[in-house]
Amino acid sequence: MPEQHFRAGLLRRLFRPPVASAAIAVILILASAPVRANDGTATLPIEQAQATPAPPQLPDPDRDMDSGLDPNAASPLPLQPGDAFGQEITLPPRTMIFLKGHGNWDSAFTTLVAAFKSLDQTLTKAGIKASGPFMTIYTKTDDTGFSFEAAAPVDQPPTNPPGGDTAIGPAPAGKMLKFVHRGSYDAMDSTYEAITNYLDNKQLDAKDLFVEEYVSDPLKADPKKLVINVYVPVK
Repeated sequence: MPEQHFRAGLLRRLFRPPVASAAIAVILILASAPVRANDGTATLPIEQAQATPAPPQLPDPDRDMDSGLDPNAASPLPLQPGDAFGQEITLPPRTMIFLKGHGNWDSAFTTLVAAFKSLDQTLTKAGIKASGPFMTIYTKTDDTGFSFEAAAPVDQPPTNPPGGDTAIGPAPAGKMLKFVHRGSYDAMDSTYEAITNYLDNKQLDAKDLFVEEYVSDPLKADPKKLVINVYVPVK
């Protein structure tokens, strides 16, 4: 039986059905109660004291062994001032040209880069200019791999579609939560762990789709210093 990739487990947590129980209510009540300091003064719990969501945690061996995250895995780079993490945004309606594909988690980035190279060559040959960064739309995941659409947005549908393996359709749009990842693609396991924990803490349930937008061009940028926007539509 193939080994389950860590990110597949995270994505199942992202896309799980809503769970309601009295235990959750008890946890919320306890979390909202004031905490007594050693001097007897009451302080607000961390979640109430923080005005903005916490950035992804750096790997910790004891914590990550419990969560299933490899403590030796690559770590994300620190977020920069202004980087979103849980920001509510609305993506406008756009048209995209895309290629469909399937990949294995162990070679995911290699698969995506190959798809973007093919898409870029097709657009260049057809004289079509993308109006924004490359995107990956993940449409299905399992323990070993994923189905995806490697896409580039365009201002308007081309009069002469490029054809071949490409297709034209609407890009994901509407209300979503935006999270920024900095670092290598492999380090995104830690970022997705932080995203999942954020949704758990907010009792939010993700829809069966999520988007990665590559602020830094994956065909040209240093693969260890990528900047990727992750968009998660919530129910």
